[in-house]
Amino acid sequence: MKRWLAIFALLAVILGTVGSASAAECAGVKYPESASVAGEKLVLNGMGLREATVFNVDVLVAALYVPQKSTDPKVLLDLKTPKRIILTFVRDVDRSDVVEAYNSNLKRAPKKIRDTIKPDYEKIMGQLKDMKKGETQVFTYIPNKGLEIKVKGKVLHLITEPVTIDYYLGLYMGPNPPIKAVRDGLVTGKCNG
Repeated sequence: MKRWLAIFALLAVILGTVGSASAAECAGVKYPESASVAGEKLVLNGMGLREATVFNVDVLVAALYVPQKSTDPKVLLDLKTPKRIILTFVRDVDRSDVVEAYNSNLKRAPKKIRDTIKPDYEKIMGQLKDMKKGETQVFTYIPNKGLEIKVKGKVLHLITEPVTIDYYLGLYMGPNPPIKAVRDGLVTGKCNG
């Protein structure tokens, strides 16, 4: 009996080592090296840490999955390919702060597109709730379908307007992100946490 227990213990150690080799970590949050979207395998491109306040308090870790790794934002933003962004909260965040982040992104949008993207943003903001440590927001883009916004495992909205999709994804991968450290981690592949 002791021999079998020793064998099971050894197998657990080996499998644990193999499992950890297939995951990446940023600020204590682990993400798998790949994900499946609409039957297509995507690879982890990078992870970025969002900090807030003058004290640089960790708020969330973002991960970007794409068909092929790239450090070129134009390639990453190509709407002909699927992609997924996962935000994992590393601390509790009140609904008002989450809504304020979305509202801030809406306000920073170029004036010429603000009226176009506003309905989608308002629909999402109306459904947001407090985020607890460990909970996620997942943004999955599938070509010819749209950008699915899922919070805490529940689909809140599907954005089908190309202008809104382009702007939304650009917040994480584009040339003028609201949180440069997050974009840099997602695009360069180097966790900044």
